[in-house]
Amino acid sequence: MAKSRRVTKSRTSARKPARVAKRKAQARRPRPVRSAPARTAARKATKATKAARPGPKVHAKVQARPQQKAAPAPPPQPPQPPPRKPTYHEAVAMYERGLQALQRRDFAASADALRIVIERYPDERELLERARLYLKVCERELEPKEPAPKTANEWVYAATVAQNSGDDATALRHLQRALAEDARHDHAHYMMAVASAQRHDAATALEHLRRAVSLNPENRSRARQDPELDALRDNAGFRTALEAPPAEGAPAKPVPAAIRPRSLKRR
Repeated sequence: MAKSRRVTKSRTSARKPARVAKRKAQARRPRPVRSAPARTAARKATKATKAARPGPKVHAKVQARPQQKAAPAPPPQPPQPPPRKPTYHEAVAMYERGLQALQRRDFAASADALRIVIERYPDERELLERARLYLKVCERELEPKEPAPKTANEWVYAATVAQNSGDDATALRHLQRALAEDARHDHAHYMMAVASAQRHDAATALEHLRRAVSLNPENRSRARQDPELDALRDNAGFRTALEAPPAEGAPAKPVPAAIRPRSLKRR
């Protein structure tokens, strides 16, 4: 082992002077002298070579972006009303003219304006419904009205008309007004007897029947045949009422044809 070590060491030491001599020889060689333009061109070539080399790859870290929530859908828009016709404003102006006349209680002028709205602008349904409603009010106010009763006979006639139409309450009020005007009106008493009998008020009916017979004896025979007094025939006071003596100082009154008891029969 000792011999091999010495041989290896001698070989290595023999090579060293040769390498050193070679390096010294290379150092002594003259370097080529380059001109300034050549040096500049060499530098540019070196820079171009370095720029052409691919650079190190940079792996960019891709960060996961948070998912954005979808924006809520906008609410649906309400349907747009249909476009107004050019005649709409004319119809509104005429309708307002009718209302103004109605407020002044000028029912004739109001009815004329409302009729124009109905006839000329049939497509304006909103206005037509209200125009028809107010037109009925105007027509009702323009209807001819009978004058209010003033005398007892007129009140009795109005009571007869109301009773024939089935409005017993109105007939009773008219008869009360007639008796307030003339407490000795025998026909008003007779009709009060009929109205009270229909209301099943026998006491009041017999009292008015007695007054009617005492004021006008002709009412006695009329009451015996009147079917509207059948509800009182079984009452003991019915015969007593028919036998009532004539009232003192009460002349017999002829019953006007317009208000005779047969008009009390309902049609």
